[in-house]
Amino acid sequence: MSWVAGKLAIIGWPVSHSRSPLIHNYWLAAQGLPPLYEAYPIDPKDDFRAALRGMADAGFVGANVTVPHKEAAFAAMDALSPAAQILGAVNTISFENGRLQGDNTDGDGFLAGLDAASQRGAPDGNWQNAPALVLGAGGAARAIIAALGRAGIDDIRLVNRTRDKAEALSGLAPHITIEDWQDRAALADGCGLLVNTTSLGMTGQPPLEMPLDGLKSGALVSDIVYTPLHTPLLRAAQAGGYIAVDGLGMLLHQAALSFEIWTGMRPHIDNKLRALLVTDLAEKD
Repeated sequence: MSWVAGKLAIIGWPVSHSRSPLIHNYWLAAQGLPPLYEAYPIDPKDDFRAALRGMADAGFVGANVTVPHKEAAFAAMDALSPAAQILGAVNTISFENGRLQGDNTDGDGFLAGLDAASQRGAPDGNWQNAPALVLGAGGAARAIIAALGRAGIDDIRLVNRTRDKAEALSGLAPHITIEDWQDRAALADGCGLLVNTTSLGMTGQPPLEMPLDGLKSGALVSDIVYTPLHTPLLRAAQAGGYIAVDGLGMLLHQAALSFEIWTGMRPHIDNKLRALLVTDLAEKD
């Protein structure tokens, strides 16, 4: 191996529910290494940069970052990737000779998940050649919109229940229009991609009312949550003949990109790992 194996972690608060240790330790085992990846809680009231220095002293070489620390991680870095700079958030940290390097793999992980789903569901299709409709304007939407812009989507339609929050994301991609939430059904007409980044449809949340019949044939319908894994939106997509993309795609592919940053090796996302995640979700949720 070309890297010096060291401890890895997922930082959050709370963080015990994270599936990242399961994912990364699976890939470490494939390299003949012990389970070096752990959950690492940091209280938002603590000094975040001081906590990171403590991790470096304890032998950590890399860490993922989840809520509520992505913006705090951004502020604590010594150097930032272009993706992290654009988003103002960091989800991947490398501890490099006393310096903190920050990156953000969320957007590119989302795109990789779409490509994988598209190849499985419609090998001849190209979701990039049609408009995209994005629902929601939170942190995940920021990463996804910026990534869609980099992918060359020339018609990105964004709606959010609070329009002001959507307006704040208008500079993330060159071809984005902000529309009203109540017009979302009409805005889906001709779209090759629909992405739900809201909490609607999650366990314990109200349902998402979203007709799909206006979508382009063979369109991808993505719900970035994975609790539940098969949301009502994704079930409706499958019933309508569209390609349903569940939240495990983004989770796995952004993790693979982080793993590659730390180790120089892109891990294989196989059916066995996905099955382990599905079983874990069923047992704990």
